[in-house]
Amino acid sequence: MSTQPPTLTGKAAAMVAPKATPKEKDSPTKNAGKMHRRSRSGCFTCRLRRKKCDEGKNQCKACKHLGLKCEYKRPMWWSNNEQRKQQKETIKNIIKRTKLSEKTAQIGTTNAETPPGLSHSLPTSATYSEATARTRAPSIESQESPGYDFNQPPLSHDYYDFHPHIVSPLYDTNAHYQPFPSTPYEVDIKTERQMYVNDVPTRRDSMISTFSTYQPPSSHPTLPSFPEDEWINESIYDTGDMFSAEEGLNFDFFDFSHGAPQASQQALIQVDDCDRPLLDHFIENVLRLIFPILEINQHGSARSEVILPALESNRCYLHCCLSISAIHLKSTRGLQGEQIDNDILRHRYATIAELCEALKLDTNHLHILEATLGMIFFQCSVGRPDDALPDIHWHQHFQAAISLVRKLELPHAMVHDNNARIHPPFNMTLVSWIDILGATMLGRSPQFADTYREKNQSGSTSGLCELMGCEDSMMYLISEIACLDALKLANGINDMQLCQLIRSLGQSLDTTEVPPESLTWPYSSTDAIRPKQLSRNMTAVFRLAARIYLCSLVPHQTKDDPTLQSLIDRFTGILHLIPHGPDGFDKSIVWPLLIAGSQSTADSIFRRALASRIASLGEHAEFGSFGRMVRLLQEVWRQSDEGDRTESGQNVHWRDVMQQKGWDFLLI
Repeated sequence: MSTQPPTLTGKAAAMVAPKATPKEKDSPTKNAGKMHRRSRSGCFTCRLRRKKCDEGKNQCKACKHLGLKCEYKRPMWWSNNEQRKQQKETIKNIIKRTKLSEKTAQIGTTNAETPPGLSHSLPTSATYSEATARTRAPSIESQESPGYDFNQPPLSHDYYDFHPHIVSPLYDTNAHYQPFPSTPYEVDIKTERQMYVNDVPTRRDSMISTFSTYQPPSSHPTLPSFPEDEWINESIYDTGDMFSAEEGLNFDFFDFSHGAPQASQQALIQVDDCDRPLLDHFIENVLRLIFPILEINQHGSARSEVILPALESNRCYLHCCLSISAIHLKSTRGLQGEQIDNDILRHRYATIAELCEALKLDTNHLHILEATLGMIFFQCSVGRPDDALPDIHWHQHFQAAISLVRKLELPHAMVHDNNARIHPPFNMTLVSWIDILGATMLGRSPQFADTYREKNQSGSTSGLCELMGCEDSMMYLISEIACLDALKLANGINDMQLCQLIRSLGQSLDTTEVPPESLTWPYSSTDAIRPKQLSRNMTAVFRLAARIYLCSLVPHQTKDDPTLQSLIDRFTGILHLIPHGPDGFDKSIVWPLLIAGSQSTADSIFRRALASRIASLGEHAEFGSFGRMVRLLQEVWRQSDEGDRTESGQNVHWRDVMQQKGWDFLLI
């Protein structure tokens, strides 16, 4: 993905995103994405083995062929690392027995007139002792070996006379092998692996491994020693991340509240026939927009572990998602009329009605929390800035979510059970994301600021980096800056104390700095995304945005200050390390773009860089939080630039503009 800004039209320069060009629509990346859709709900046995699952009904082909138990429901051993290791060993032993049985059957049923359909080779140099100097005879059919020398003298059976524990294959009776004496044979196995990022094939690796019918004499000093149960093909795949040693990922990081769904998710979600198109549209088109960073860190987990199980078991959550689907349909396809508006409001009101009823009963707090967070967060991914719903504001919904979080004692679990809890609660991580950045929208302190402060001091994680891309420690510092902002707005501090706290927080930000050379393009040479590198780049963007936010709190600060503009220029430079375009991550850095953009001047390079990224996004720049952020910056710049022309010198704050316009945006 190129970092070069595209050619701008007049509209793009004016902060209006043009339509995607035909060249962009026919890009190889998109075409490649249509070639293959990666399965995200395979059986847990295949997921443990890191194998492709065909999701066969009742039992997949891989498990059936190998004689394994095929489990689509989340098994008990999945949540315990020790039990998963034991299950893996059990599967290895079953596969070993199955392979040995198949090999024995092949040898026993080999026709005397027909050679086996395997690659054969003479013994390797590792087969014999040093007293018998030989070189490895390459496999006849192996693609990695040169041709076999048929003119070399035949080997004798003396080796087997001195090593009776090694069994010679029964090829002497086959006329095809009569010119050669009996020797151990080898099987060359070619393995190919394809990596997919966002359902797009990015890297393909292949390797050839050779397996023998004999056991190497472990007593000889020149021969390596291998455990018996590691020769089976599982050892090929379990040697770590073959694609990038740096980017090994934890695919079981979060403590999700649901087990995995059944194989056919849509069929298990009960909806009326008239709502089936909305459900299908949500699953196929909206779901992939919601957690883009989580998707690259734990591919498919947002779909299979969070959203689909909640759709199946939580009617309130289902109505929320159907309403979001209708909003997305209306905005992206330009649908007009009573039908689509009725779908939006009908499911919206059904969600709120069921939420109110559930809150009265004061039971099943987890389901209520899921639906409430869905109403708050999903709206950030869909809709246009001018969409107006006669609804409760997001921060009013969030107050109900805060009450539920406290009833479930999730903050207490995050702090006091951190050492024992390997997987942070997913819902609490999502609440923390909304809490910290949402507080800056309102000019208030985060609700759980004390919790974040305690976790920052202990150096523990909340899962924010895996969910939204910015490292947890940086988000904790943004929480501290939001507290200082709220204190300043409440006139609870004098200028001298304010400057001292600003200096202290600036020093804390200094301790999180990384060497400039560690910030590089997040795609590898084979165009595979490197999630950890992307996280480093995004954290650098959030760090500079936090510095700009902190500088804006300095008493009597103006946006023309050279230090502030220098920070914005540095921000723009690092911005080039975040992939742009429809398949990029612009929508994951909405808050940093807002903070930097609100302090930029008319001649700032930031404005040109943002216009370039809007042009790359095309029509996608008009929707969700990104579109609302662009609309807000346009109004801030209009008022600010007019003030510069009249030499009023007064700063225009983005929160004041939102209040003037009646906008209640959650820009995260």
